Amino acid sequence: MMKNILCKYAVPFVLAASALTMPAFAAESAFRIPPPKSAPANNAATETVVLAGGCFWGVQAVFQHTLGVTSAVSGYAGGAKETARYEMVGSGSTGHAESVKVTFDPRKVSYGKILQIYFSVVHDPTQLNRQGPDSGTQYRSAIFYQSDEQKRVAADYIAQLDAAKIYPARIVTQLTPLAPTAFYAAEDYHQDFATLHPTQGYIARFDLPKIENFKQMFPSDYRAAPVLVSSK
Repeated sequence: MMKNILCKYAVPFVLAASALTMPAFAAESAFRIPPPKSAPANNAATETVVLAGGCFWGVQAVFQHTLGVTSAVSGYAGGAKETARYEMVGSGSTGHAESVKVTFDPRKVSYGKILQIYFSVVHDPTQLNRQGPDSGTQYRSAIFYQSDEQKRVAADYIAQLDAAKIYPARIVTQLTPLAPTAFYAAEDYHQDFATLHPTQGYIARFDLPKIENFKQMFPSDYRAAPVLVSSK
């Protein structure tokens, strides 16, 4: 579990971590996928969904570069408030998944587009309890929905993508209500991590390719200047 070496124990001296030898893992593949067939328009000023797809550094980074996203915050979802701490979540026994709370303007970017980006370039939704070098339930693929409509659209999209046989295996993404638990923001040193540490070994190997794939595959949705937590 190389990220546990690079990230969990090396964050306090993250710049030194980039000197560690990386294992023979490659960044997750990106997939060209169609948009959801069923994703009704939403004229509200704001909408929020919590998404988990491996290490939250890369998930946050992609959505921070997405036009229409007003906030993308790294954190934890699926467990109790008392265990929403990085060292505890890393044990894989808290029920939490590393997650990102994505707040967006649905008049500028739809929930369907958010899901298309999530399933296409953010992570590989066919990997069970792992992404790349990271393994454990804390790295699971999960959508923590906040309404029945969010659940329905996501479930229909997963069925659509599985039927199209775009991926080498079936999608294992969990659909989980955010309530009665909640989303808990991660420690400050995790926020904007990919932007602040682009040369760190893990970021360069596994997360910068996600941003580049996003830029190439969704050029009309890409913003060069990310919306950062530190700028709020």
